[in-house]
Parts: sequence; structure tokens; C-alpha cells
Amino acid sequence: MPVEWTASQKQRLKELGIPAEADRIFNDTKEREEVFKDITSEHLSKVRKDIKHMLDYPERHQLSQIESILAQALVDNGFIEVKTPSIISRSALEKMGIDRSHPLHEQVFWLDEKRCLRPMLAPNLYFMMRHMYRYSKGPLRLFEIGSCFRKESKGSNHLEEFTMLNLVEMAPDNDPADQLLVHIKTIMDALGLEYSLVECESDVYVKTLDVEIDGVEVASGAVGPHKLDPAHGITQSWAGVGFGLERLSMMKYGMDNIKKSGRSLIYLRGVRLDI
Repeated sequence: MPVEWTASQKQRLKELGIPAEADRIFNDTKEREEVFKDITSEHLSKVRKDIKHMLDYPERHQLSQIESILAQALVDNGFIEVKTPSIISRSALEKMGIDRSHPLHEQVFWLDEKRCLRPMLAPNLYFMMRHMYRYSKGPLRLFEIGSCFRKESKGSNHLEEFTMLNLVEMAPDNDPADQLLVHIKTIMDALGLEYSLVECESDVYVKTLDVEIDGVEVASGAVGPHKLDPAHGITQSWAGVGFGLERLSMMKYGMDNIKKSGRSLIYLRGVRLDI
């Protein structure tokens, strides 16, 4: 009589990251147990080899490697890197249109009534744009790489703590829409990734130009003038885009789950440690 995996076997296969085997059917329990033993033994052997390789050949975490590559690519193209606080005010979010009635409000990690962990880098970049532009004689290019926090839905493409790269060019000499394409290409070329562009609607920016790899969104861009600008004292045109670095890492290194590419106590460079 045909049988499938037991509940505990399915859970073990999930832990090991072998989803392709989850729906397999066997002729009887004996065949199932033999196959399960072979699959798990083979995978555990590979994990041990991967961990030994990491110990023998130390290198920076894949996420850190991507940060370094992209930061250098932007600096080489005239961008100034900024580092701003992870704790922001309620008023900073409200300037982004995120008040108590906004859908994103419930995803924010609030520390108290007036402060939260930033769910995006844009509020601080707006602040830096306004102040830095006073000293600029031409287009101003800024970027930041930093952690953001959201109470995200569970899934293979979501994290509650994730790393964003946001870049913006203020008062570009060319059409902002054209500059947006240039900056997207700079980032994707630096990582050697092919991509497609999709126009989308946004709860914050109204309309965005999203960057996708095999149907997975890895970035979202917009241009100004924009309705958010007056609240931040911005009157110049601009082009900006934000990239999720864990998603870029996941796609670049062929991982099936974003948790393998981010900050984790379970995974290191895509390898699960607690099995």
C-alpha cells in the first residue's frame, strides 16, 4: 500500500532544507525508511563538509561581501555614504504618510509612543538630503546601508530585521526617470545579476518601479517631485531606489529561503548549524 512521509519526517526534511522531497510517495514503509535514511545521511555529510570548509577557509559573510561591493560601486560613482540612527521618531514616519491609520503602522516595532525602530531608511535620507544640498553645487548623491525592522508576515522572502541599501540622487542633470535606470543598472551590474523592471503601486510612494529577479522583488524605486517632498522641505527633483540586500544575496547565491542569507543564529553562509 502506497505511503508518504510521516509528519516528523516532513518536519525533518524541512529543517534540512530539502523541500523537493516533501511530496514523495513510496510503495511501503520499508522503502520509505530506507530512502529517508539515505537522504538525511547524505545531507548531513554535506553540511559537515560545508562547515569544515568554512572553518578551514575563513571569509566575510556573504551579506557583508555584498555590502562592500555595492558601497564601493556607489562611491566610485560619486555617492556619499551616510550612517543614521536606527531609532526614529513618530513624526519622521508621519512625514512619510505613515500615521496610525496607515497599513504599515501595525508592522512597526514601537519602542514607546514617540519612537520606533525604523521600518525604512527614507525618513533619515530625506533629512540628510535637505541639509547636505545646501552645500552642494550640483547633483547630490547619497546612500545608506543599514538595518530596518518590520513585523513581516512569515514566508521565505520576509525577515523582521533586514538590511536595506537606499540611494538617492537629488537635482540630477538628466531626467530623474533616466537616472533611476542608471543607478539600478550600477547596482545589478556590480553583482552580475540579470533583472526585469515592473511598474507597481505603493502604500508609501503611490507608484514605484520595482526590480525583480525570477519574479522576486529585490528593489523598489521612485522619482520626485513627489507628494511626500513638501513635508521634508524638498523642492528639487530626485531619483531614489531601495534594495533588500538579503534578497539580493538569496538570489545571487541560489538560496531557497531568505533566512539563510540574513542575520541568524541558525544559519551561517546558507548552512544550517542546529541539525
